[in-house]
Amino acid sequence: MVPFFSVDRLGKLVNKVNNLEPDIILLGGDYVHIDSKYIEPCFQELSNLKATFGVFGVLGNHDHREGPELTRKYMTEAGIHLIDNKAYWIEKEGERIKIGGVGDYYFDKQYLEPAIFDTTKEDFVILVTHNPDYVEEINSNRIDLVFAGHTHGGQVTFFGLWAPLIPSSYGQRYRTGLINVGDIKVIVSNGIGTIFPPVRFFARPQIIVVVLE
Repeated sequence: MVPFFSVDRLGKLVNKVNNLEPDIILLGGDYVHIDSKYIEPCFQELSNLKATFGVFGVLGNHDHREGPELTRKYMTEAGIHLIDNKAYWIEKEGERIKIGGVGDYYFDKQYLEPAIFDTTKEDFVILVTHNPDYVEEINSNRIDLVFAGHTHGGQVTFFGLWAPLIPSSYGQRYRTGLINVGDIKVIVSNGIGTIFPPVRFFARPQIIVVVLE
């Protein structure tokens, strides 16, 4: 998040992601913090992300606070597919997966239907939600894998074991990592930036790489 995560460092991060040669890139929201003037330069850097089947992202609560319309505008100009309550099929060599997203849990609506309406139980469906708390409200057996962020891994933790402050109604449950919620696998990323204070302790920033087989 800018300004605590500078635009220059963001450019280096983009290069690091591109060097992984990803097929798909998913962005979980909260692109800026405090000031809307950072939205445009943030997405100027993110426009350099390269993925075979595209870059997809949702908005987070901070994006709604700092300027949702500007965020959507510059996301689109950056070539990023906005998947707030939208979904896309990805097809390769006769196989397909579906990637969908929902709006922010605090400031928007969450419509799961676009992600699941034309799927079967045999299809593999990925959902992106900025806030992992939304997983508790999923009442469909069509979602296989959920990616979320929002919690920053606790940002400041007691040696990675417990965080005194997590923006979740479920305590430590969605702090970080892989969580099984019924038949759904949920991956919660620590993200790369911070909110105030701009420090991390045993909650290192992350690029999460997932290989689907």
